[in-house]
This record gives sequence, C-alpha cells and structure tokens, in this order.
Amino acid sequence: MALEQKYIQAILETATVAARLAGQKAAEEINFLKVSVKNNVELVTQADGKCQKIIIDHVKESFPDHGFIAEEGENGKMFKLHPRGNEPIWWIIDPIDGTNNFAHKLPLYVVSIAVMYQNEPIVAVVFDPSTDSMFTAVKGGPALLNNRKIEIFDESMDKFASIGMDSHFENKIPQWVQNVILKTRFRNLGTTALHLALVGSGAFIASIAAEPKLWDIAAGALIAQSAGAIITNFKGQEIFPIDIDAYNSDKIEILAANKKVHQKLVDLINSDI
Repeated sequence: MALEQKYIQAILETATVAARLAGQKAAEEINFLKVSVKNNVELVTQADGKCQKIIIDHVKESFPDHGFIAEEGENGKMFKLHPRGNEPIWWIIDPIDGTNNFAHKLPLYVVSIAVMYQNEPIVAVVFDPSTDSMFTAVKGGPALLNNRKIEIFDESMDKFASIGMDSHFENKIPQWVQNVILKTRFRNLGTTALHLALVGSGAFIASIAAEPKLWDIAAGALIAQSAGAIITNFKGQEIFPIDIDAYNSDKIEILAANKKVHQKLVDLINSDI
C-alpha cells in the first residue's frame, strides 16, 4: 500500500530536525572526545551513541511504531528494533558517518538518516554540520541541498573529474582502484554518505565503496539516484530492495555514478575480477 504524500512529508520533516539536532550535538562533543575501538576494526566515540539516542528519541515522539536499524548497538553490534505497527517502516541511522575523522577532530563527518518502506529508501537526509549542508530527497522527487534542487553532472572520466572512494580493502588494493586513481582525481573524504550526496550535487562523477553497511548508503543512495545517478553493485545490478527484516550488518558494495561513466566503471571493476 502506498503511503500518503502528507505522511511522507511529515517523515521528512522529522528526519531533517533529528539530523540537525544530532549534528549540533556532534559539533559540541568533538572537543571532548572519548575514543575506543569497536570490534577491533573501527573507532567509536561517546558522541556516536549520544547522537543516535537524540535521533531515535526525536523520531519516537512522532512515529512510536516505526522500526529502527542503527549503527551503535550493544557489544559492538548494530541496533535493531522491529516496527510495531502494520506498516513496515524502518529508520536507518548512522549518527556520525566519518567517525574516524571525527575521532581525530577532522571536521569531515555527517549525520545520515534514511527511511525505508517495502525494503526501499523513500526518504533521505544527509546533514554536514561543519558546512551546514542539508541534503534531502523523497522517492519520486528531486534531490535538494538546503532546499535547492541539485542534479548530477554528466562529466566524463578524465584527469579533471573527481571520484569518491572508500579506503576499506581487506588484503590488497585491487588493480581497478589503481586504474581509477590514475585516470581521475580520486577523493577519499572518509564518509560514504557524503560521497554519495556529492555525486548527487555534481561534485563527484561517481562514488565507489566496497564494504559499507546499510546505514552508510541508504540515505546517500536515494539522494544520488534522485539527482539522476545510477545506483548498482559492482556487477551493475540494482541494490534495492533489501530484505530489512533479515539484515544483520551485511556489507553492501555500491557504485553510484552519472550515466556517462557508470558502465565504464562497471567494466573497469570487473576487468580486474
């Protein structure tokens, strides 16, 4: 059953306020950091949990029956709370995407909030508190940056174009990564959600991430797609829908690119496999 547009707009407004509240809290906490290691592979700060609680508490005031998947759960696991109502609506939350940057007081981090219905993102918010940049999108509508429409830029892959790439590779750097580095002015800002949003704004021609989790990509993917980007895995297959009920921190490779370079990047990645 389709959700009413008025209801979706109320969800977006709640997500926007929640993201701004969490971003303001993160900006306050960055000068008083307590940093620890999670699961032997990731840094986490006291601010991650505080910001996540701010978001969830704010959402529950308006939508107490909705479900949640968020990065910070107990004992290094994700947080998951199933919807209690008849509508399978899930909030997908990364309270601080770019925690490694944040933990080193590098102001490159965002709050990422997506709302998923019938296993697909329908609302997306990515908020960068350092620049006061609020990226938003609603499925079927335009992507916005601070309430102004944004669109991808169909730039070719060349020495003047920027591609956002993450830095997570298990054993070695694949040859295709080296090829991308040589062909473009690649960027690694340390936050996948911001990379994806910047594809939507035309700053990047593409964003490539090998090992993100759902909370890293759900919001940014909808923003980039709403701005005209193609969103797939490395094989060129669609990522969504995703079975949220069964989701358990699985890695989800993602390629978001403008229409001019998407297939070229698919071919480049797979030529190395």
